[in-house]
Amino acid sequence: MTRRILLVNGPNLNLLGSREPDVYGTATLADVEVLTRAAATEAGFDVRAIQSNHEGVLIDAIHAAREDCAAIVINPGGLTHTSVSLRDALTGVGLPFAEVHISDVYAREEFRHHSYLHDVATVRVIGEGVEGYASAVRQLAALIP
Repeated sequence: MTRRILLVNGPNLNLLGSREPDVYGTATLADVEVLTRAAATEAGFDVRAIQSNHEGVLIDAIHAAREDCAAIVINPGGLTHTSVSLRDALTGVGLPFAEVHISDVYAREEFRHHSYLHDVATVRVIGEGVEGYASAVRQLAALIP
């Protein structure tokens, strides 16, 4: 099995560092990728990262992960609360995956409390800031032989 993790960041996460820093902090998407790669390297994995504001691009990347990835770490952004298609892609590829949210979605607006991924995610990391990505990698890595 390939020792690679697909890192998926959904809509608006390209704005990390400038979008609502009081909610999401000041770390950028580049910072998240560095942090995730460091945690993955420590666990013996490499990382392929993708961010898109387009659902189909994310689904295509998830489908492609079947070929060369052992797991997926995903922060689906707003698609968490709306996308059955993203859920179907993640369950369809049969890879363990971690759902990550930088903020505590349960302390925010009611509509953010529902996740289409919550019951199928192998790991969920919520409200740990960008450090949650590293936590997700460590938890997934511990489950992969």
